[in-house]
Amino acid sequence: MKPAYSSPEIEAAFAVFDPLAREGLLRLRQLIFRTAAETPEAGRVEEVLRWGQPSFITPETKTGSAIRLGVPKGARFALFVHCQSRLIPEFAAVFPAWDRFEGTRAVLFDDPAEVEPIRHGWLIKRALTYRIRPPLEVPA
Repeated sequence: MKPAYSSPEIEAAFAVFDPLAREGLLRLRQLIFRTAAETPEAGRVEEVLRWGQPSFITPETKTGSAIRLGVPKGARFALFVHCQSRLIPEFAAVFPAWDRFEGTRAVLFDDPAEVEPIRHGWLIKRALTYRIRPPLEVPA
């Protein structure tokens, strides 16, 4: 079944990815919307384009840090967050040795099967509520 996109531009952005990357990115997109539906404090999530890539923001509540989906240099596809946030360091501390990262800005994937709803849903929920959740105490 073809996913419903918020605009023809968003649909076109997904169309430029190779089929395996597109499948993985669509899994992440579905996980973003599912996690948002289970996180009422985040409010409505809007799908927009940022730097030509599908991005997800919380326009009314402004509780979240933008989540962006795209293709990095070192992997088939990735979930990006703001590089100056503490999201990736917290995620890596809670789930050590599970994922590959591009600095503090992205979780890298090579196969759609690597998208794990519990683990990556945790990161998405933290991003959607970034401005209202206290930072985690991360062990040193």
